[in-house]
Amino acid sequence: MLRIQALFAIVVVIAVNFAAWYFLNPAVHERPWDGQIQSIAFAPYQADQSPREKKYPSYDQIDHDMSLVADIANGIRTYELAPGFDKIPAIARKYGLTVTAGAVVDGDKSGPGSDERQMNTLIRLAKEYRNIDRVIVGNEQIQTNSMKADQLIADIKKVKAGVPRRVQVSTGGDVDSWLKHPELVDAVDFICVHIHPYWDNIPIDRAVDEVFHQIDALKQKYPGKPIMVGEVGWPSDGPWRGGAEPSLVNQATFVRTFLNRATEAGIDYNLFEAFDQPWKRADEGPAGASWGIFDAQRHLKVHMQGALVELQNWPQLWGVATIIALPMMLWFSGRRRDIRTAGLVFFSLLMQATASLLVWTVMQVVHGAYDPTIVVTWILLIGMQIVLFGVILSDGLEITELLFRSSWRRLIKPMRGQHMTGGPKVSIHVPCYNEPPHMVIETLDHLARLAHDNFEVLVIDNNTKDPEVWRPVEAHCRTLGPRFRFFHLDNWPGFKAGALNFALRNSAPDAEVIAVIDSDYTVDPDWLSAMVPHFANPKVGLVQSPQDYRDWKGDLFKTMCHWEYAGFFNIGMITRNERNAIIQHGTMTMIRRTALEQVGGWAEWCITEDADLGLSLFEAGWEALYAPDSFGKGLIPDSFSAYKTQRFRWAYGAVQILKHHWRNLMPGSKVLTSGQRYHFLAGWMPWFADGAHILFSAASIFWSLGMLAFPTMAWVGTQLWGEHYDLDHPLYNTVKSIVGSIFAFPPTAFMIPTILAFAFKLVSGFWVYSVRIKCSPMQKVGAAIAGMALTHTVGRAMWQGIFTSGRPFVRTPKCADQPALVQGFLMARAEIVWLVALLSVAGAVLFTNGLLNLQARIWSIAVAVQALPFLAALITSMANALPTFRLTSQPAPLVHSPSRSAPAAE
Repeated sequence: MLRIQALFAIVVVIAVNFAAWYFLNPAVHERPWDGQIQSIAFAPYQADQSPREKKYPSYDQIDHDMSLVADIANGIRTYELAPGFDKIPAIARKYGLTVTAGAVVDGDKSGPGSDERQMNTLIRLAKEYRNIDRVIVGNEQIQTNSMKADQLIADIKKVKAGVPRRVQVSTGGDVDSWLKHPELVDAVDFICVHIHPYWDNIPIDRAVDEVFHQIDALKQKYPGKPIMVGEVGWPSDGPWRGGAEPSLVNQATFVRTFLNRATEAGIDYNLFEAFDQPWKRADEGPAGASWGIFDAQRHLKVHMQGALVELQNWPQLWGVATIIALPMMLWFSGRRRDIRTAGLVFFSLLMQATASLLVWTVMQVVHGAYDPTIVVTWILLIGMQIVLFGVILSDGLEITELLFRSSWRRLIKPMRGQHMTGGPKVSIHVPCYNEPPHMVIETLDHLARLAHDNFEVLVIDNNTKDPEVWRPVEAHCRTLGPRFRFFHLDNWPGFKAGALNFALRNSAPDAEVIAVIDSDYTVDPDWLSAMVPHFANPKVGLVQSPQDYRDWKGDLFKTMCHWEYAGFFNIGMITRNERNAIIQHGTMTMIRRTALEQVGGWAEWCITEDADLGLSLFEAGWEALYAPDSFGKGLIPDSFSAYKTQRFRWAYGAVQILKHHWRNLMPGSKVLTSGQRYHFLAGWMPWFADGAHILFSAASIFWSLGMLAFPTMAWVGTQLWGEHYDLDHPLYNTVKSIVGSIFAFPPTAFMIPTILAFAFKLVSGFWVYSVRIKCSPMQKVGAAIAGMALTHTVGRAMWQGIFTSGRPFVRTPKCADQPALVQGFLMARAEIVWLVALLSVAGAVLFTNGLLNLQARIWSIAVAVQALPFLAALITSMANALPTFRLTSQPAPLVHSPSRSAPAAE
């Protein structure tokens, strides 16, 4: 039965979700329109039809569309005489509609005699049908440079000579076309002007004023000449143009405002247009397809009465989002009795938010009419967004468990400061390869002071060529007594794992526990006495304590790295331990000897043999325990290059482990528990996200260049055909169609969730660090920068790991000299190239489209967000190159209390 706290959390979340949908879809109260539209543009193409593909509507489809138009308008305007369109006047007469009939003329460039056929048919229809009161010869020919004025005037005169005197004749064009060609005004009976504030980048609050401003300009130039606004409207979808925002509310606002003012001013007009035209998307993008009062499915979009709401069906969408999230909330809240009420509310809100964002995204796709290529692209993008939401929920679960858990079941608290006598014998293995002798000697000296009387130390130096490196260590082992044994191995296979397997075979026969530390670690005296007792439980095969570091204080770069490392060991490992799913790392670790031998020792095929061993132990049924207490401190990599090399090895090895163990990690596997499968897959998912980051960064640059190329299509035409190039030239239209239909701004539905996901990870990371890691605010910032700085390195490792295997083990150098300033740039040279490329295209897109263009701003922000990891790499590299200085005077120690919580794991 659902407890009262869980029920309360779910009710609160459902209410908050309702409030969010409600307030994000405010009702806009505009002056209603209660009359009939004078005339409306009529093109009866259905959603799957196009004149380019020669797919035309049937008689019944035209008749049905005319019946819808007759309910809202007194007349229609047509543009062409395509097959079957000669029946339009008769159908319009049936519904009592007047017709402003149009004919296509383009100087015969589209085929022999086509202009003649169009004009002759237009003349015939004007004679036959008295409901044709005006005819339009050509459309925007002057505006597009497709005809000279004298050519167009000749066609107009020919039609005027053929139609009855009751029929007025004109041509369609923008204000500039009429202002620049008074001879054209003299040739027509009335001016048919097209005014589209949207295409002129006019914001909605000034759009109708702009219409009347352009009408006034014509009246002043040609007083007494009749004027008809032949096209006027606003799109419901498409890119922002300057401050001009397409939306359903803005479309309805414009239409209502214009109709009321036009009626009051006695303006003759034709509203553009009756139905959305999906086929126009190829030429004009989503805006060109979305000017209809009805959508492509013949649903009314623009409501003339009542309040205006962008998403009319938002209550239904809220309901769908709630239904999607509710089972997850019930499942989580019902099972997790260890989570406090605040945690139930937090994680349920996160589940509900991702469900609502997903519903909103899908709704954007469903409500648009797009060609098959774009539909496939959107499906892929939605799939990627689902993966993104999965990563967010995984991070959210970790936050919930760390900050709102009432108790920890498996977190151990070792007994510090005790001396152990008579306990199980421990064989401590210290692998070395070309390590500085003084560093290894310091490590051995600390091991000699262990408060445990039953241990041995095996130092295995493999493949170090210079005897001057390893002989001092060998000599020092002799001075430390028989507990310490030194082995030098030449040409030894298997890298670090090969050395450790040699040590395992040469361990004392009575050694029950194998302990491993890196050669740069200085351990506390009570390490063994505090941790070995946990092997009293015969199910325990692995006992682990965290990596920690001692050389970071006062050094900016190492301070950043230190606190970045601290996140994983005080956050990720804590939650993993609760499900017996910790990552075994190859230092400060203890393994039951029989367990190690059971799984075949260390994996020599893998460059991350430690993590592989941990997973192999779980597959064999052993348990692992983790204590967040620090018992030893090592050295942080001295350079940013070394830092990246280390993380590359970890990430590359993780992919090899996944490829090797994938069957046991799949759902339904009985070898691992569900918690273990979850943590190993979810824990490495952020690294795969880093791999995707490289792909998305490349795609963003490519896409931005495509969008930047689209406005230059006019320049291309000018270069090819001169100043008065033909916009209908086949080559120009082919290039324009390809570039324009592909390289538009990605829908906001995909950009906003990505930005929100980044913001969530940033805020949640600082939140958790504030609770789990007691460091200063600047140290938190430094840790975040250091973590982001590795994004490109990890991403490369993931891609290489997917497509290759067997990459050699690369040692992480310690005690190296600090790099010079120039070397600081060189260490981040690849990231700098990415950084410059991303910021350049983001700035160019914003500059080209203007600061008022919301889509350009959102896209530029999204691209800039993708550039942040590359900027972080440059900052981290320069922090390594610059002279050392302290971030704080007294760095706070790590928090080890299991009753407190921690930040995002790496």
